[in-house]
Amino acid sequence: MLSDRHRREAAEILYAAERRRAPVRPLTERYEGIDARDAYEIQLLGIRRRRAEGAVVTGHKVGLSSPVMQAMMGVDEPDYGHLLDGMELREDTPVPVAAYCAPRIEVEIGFVLGADLPGEGCTEADVLAATERVVPALELIDSRIADWRISLADTIADNASSAGYVVGEGRDPRELDLKAVEVSLHEHGRAPGATAPGAPGDPGDRGRILATGRGDAVLGDPATAVAWLARTIARFGVPLRKGHLVLPGSCTRAVDVAAGRTYTADFTGLGPVSLTFS
Repeated sequence: MLSDRHRREAAEILYAAERRRAPVRPLTERYEGIDARDAYEIQLLGIRRRRAEGAVVTGHKVGLSSPVMQAMMGVDEPDYGHLLDGMELREDTPVPVAAYCAPRIEVEIGFVLGADLPGEGCTEADVLAATERVVPALELIDSRIADWRISLADTIADNASSAGYVVGEGRDPRELDLKAVEVSLHEHGRAPGATAPGAPGDPGDRGRILATGRGDAVLGDPATAVAWLARTIARFGVPLRKGHLVLPGSCTRAVDVAAGRTYTADFTGLGPVSLTFS
């Protein structure tokens, strides 16, 4: 395990990397013996600093909860991070790619809590009972570690690579079989010679399917990921509160984003949600 001094130093390195949009080499190369406990403590140091600067925690996310994402990132277990109010994005406002280090998007079934969740012992039934609605969501992830060359400890310390999120309209989770929700991610962008991004159906549209998946790609059931999160963060004294958004993990692989492109995720039973990048 790391000393408190090294944990504080690592948190400062990640904070500066995000502010300067200048990725750094992996913490696992800097600090011999860094483990998941160290990494979560580093993450919490960063979140405390952001809250002291006025940020508000609006929810949490589970990362690396599907086999495809674990294989993509070279890890073998999930992690979690915090969502902050400054991360909230809008479908009608383009997101500047240059504001991030190496942005990607993930397709998720979000949970908006209508009641607090228990911590230790939380079950899928508890999650469904406490959820006000499930929503179609896109999560913007970004790594302050250069070239996404991360281990589990690197991404945990880096707030599970959190960067932004957008959600659409939702519905009662009991009206859906969340495991069977099918999703597809489409990209639309500039056609050759076009001066503006094409939208679906426009003559300049260059839409294509980038990825597909299902709800059961997320630990077999997205509600299972939320229950895992509630139990896991309880060990660090972090609760899942009424009104929080929980992103349980991606149903598909993560996709690199580019300026001038619009990305739309379609969910059976939930509808679409989009982000445009500039």
